[in-house]
Amino acid sequence: MKLNDFKLEVYFGKHEFSAPYLLAQSDCEAMTIKELLQMAGDSSSEFLDTWLGYTEVSGNPILRKEISRLYSTVGEEDVLVHSGAEEAIFNFMNVFLQKGDHVICQFPVYQSLYEVANAIGCEITRWELRRSGEEWSFNVDELKDLVRPETKLVVINNPNNPTGYLVPNRDLMKIASFTEERGIFVFSDEVYRGLELDQSVEKQKSFADISDNSLALGVMSKSYGLAGLRIGWVVSHNKSVLESMTRFKHYTTICNSAPSEYLAWKALCVGDKILKRNRAIVVQNWDRAAPFFEKHSSVFRVSRPKAGPIAFVQFVGGDVEDFCSVVLESAGILLLPGSMYDYEGGFFRMGLGRKSFAEGLDRLDEFLDSSNTMITLCDDSL
Repeated sequence: MKLNDFKLEVYFGKHEFSAPYLLAQSDCEAMTIKELLQMAGDSSSEFLDTWLGYTEVSGNPILRKEISRLYSTVGEEDVLVHSGAEEAIFNFMNVFLQKGDHVICQFPVYQSLYEVANAIGCEITRWELRRSGEEWSFNVDELKDLVRPETKLVVINNPNNPTGYLVPNRDLMKIASFTEERGIFVFSDEVYRGLELDQSVEKQKSFADISDNSLALGVMSKSYGLAGLRIGWVVSHNKSVLESMTRFKHYTTICNSAPSEYLAWKALCVGDKILKRNRAIVVQNWDRAAPFFEKHSSVFRVSRPKAGPIAFVQFVGGDVEDFCSVVLESAGILLLPGSMYDYEGGFFRMGLGRKSFAEGLDRLDEFLDSSNTMITLCDDSL
């Protein structure tokens, strides 16, 4: 297997820890171990008593039990814990797919959701989100036209990174019905589940709760903002897939970090509090961003995200690659161009999950106001 460079990670590796203003991040505000334990009402002595031996390959039973509570039909035996979501994606694709398989993947999405399958030798068909007016839309009926006799897997990302789009539950049911009829498996990346911004709408269902012929992905990094734990998981009623992934894990990480599993368990015990905190940050940041985009509507087009801490903004003032480069070099602001998602149209990703967002946005606003030559520079590059 020969994997192409992970473009997003290469880009962040160059700039994430040197740019003063981070406006591209896809996670929520992190916290310290002390803050987490205080929120969970736990003493540090209990954490310090954590045994540093090997852990169970499938994950600590108390953690798997707590993860299962996030779903309506899942037991702890249906949960397999990994060292982050990336390992889970890599392991699943390697045990489930073979060269020549046909995979339908929602676009735009996180690169590994299609790149690992591509490296295996699968053929990838893009199932694209589209802009409809000022909103993103997803044509579920289009799936019927994309399916072939050799189609083995459909990959969805819901809520979506980078658009913030949320597939309605009625459409999830349609996808489940159609794929089950044809014996097609569904991999559902749900790492932003629980961070729906409109709390008046129906809570998002997990695909694992509506179809036995599927696997759902979760992680502590995104909605919970605890990326440093490096804990992710998959849930599925398909015992064969879980067993194959467990055996493959023997060749990757074998087991997870004991302190990380303990802290992930404690975090999920107060998960609703963490999600409420992070949702409030995202909503506050969007309320700050909306007037900014209105002020600069001549160069930006954007839809309010339905879920998650990210927005996919269209730059119509010139070349988006040049724009992102100019604001990084001249103002120290990190944005993520849409090319990192193999997606054209002049988009860039903006992160809404950090408390530092307002400072970065003010810096961008100041730069746009003061740099009259910036837009001209972008236009001249066309």
